[in-house]
Amino acid sequence: MHNDFEQKKALLAYLQTRITPEKLEKMASVIQHRTQHVTVLLENIYQDQNASAIVRSLECFGVQDVHMVQNKCAFNVTEGIAKGASSWISMHNHKTTQDAYLALKKQGYRIVATAPAADNAYTLETLPLDSKCVLVFGTERQGLTQAALEQADEFVTIPMYGFTQSFNVSVTAGICMYYITSKLRASSIDWRLTPEQEVDIQLSWLRPLIRGSDAHERLFLETYNK
Repeated sequence: MHNDFEQKKALLAYLQTRITPEKLEKMASVIQHRTQHVTVLLENIYQDQNASAIVRSLECFGVQDVHMVQNKCAFNVTEGIAKGASSWISMHNHKTTQDAYLALKKQGYRIVATAPAADNAYTLETLPLDSKCVLVFGTERQGLTQAALEQADEFVTIPMYGFTQSFNVSVTAGICMYYITSKLRASSIDWRLTPEQEVDIQLSWLRPLIRGSDAHERLFLETYNK
């Protein structure tokens, strides 16, 4: 009897034979830089171009997951901006901010709300990264809701020194993710994916690329489980 992980590894190896060596090599390289140690929650980002730009930045920086609350504003990927990034990261939808917070805390994440000015807020330089964290970003006009702020574990802010005291939300997310992922990679923190996570993510990448992947998978499992 094979365990679930062994079966998934065997399935991955089988499906990898269905793509070109060039794609296989690229996936093998990219997966080594992926992380789920840090993630992002977007609370009702109503401008699709901003949310799409954030998704693109996350994928470029190797952040595998993005979480979204869409109880007021639905998000549609603008592919001209996202450049296909949504095909490579895992997108999770939540009905409410409270639902998102509960789900993320169950996965071991600290909730870090981004705020222009907050008492006892960390800067990006001082924000602890030794445990998993999710950075929460709010709407373009109002920022985070009061509930999102009240239920957060911590706060982080980016000091600003100009007359304009706010960044575009996609710029804010890009700055935060660049700094945090760079800091993680330069640290001794275990930020990399587990072998199980690597296999699951690579399967999610391969299935849409392979024509008739469902049929290939059924045939594999029938043979594997004999």
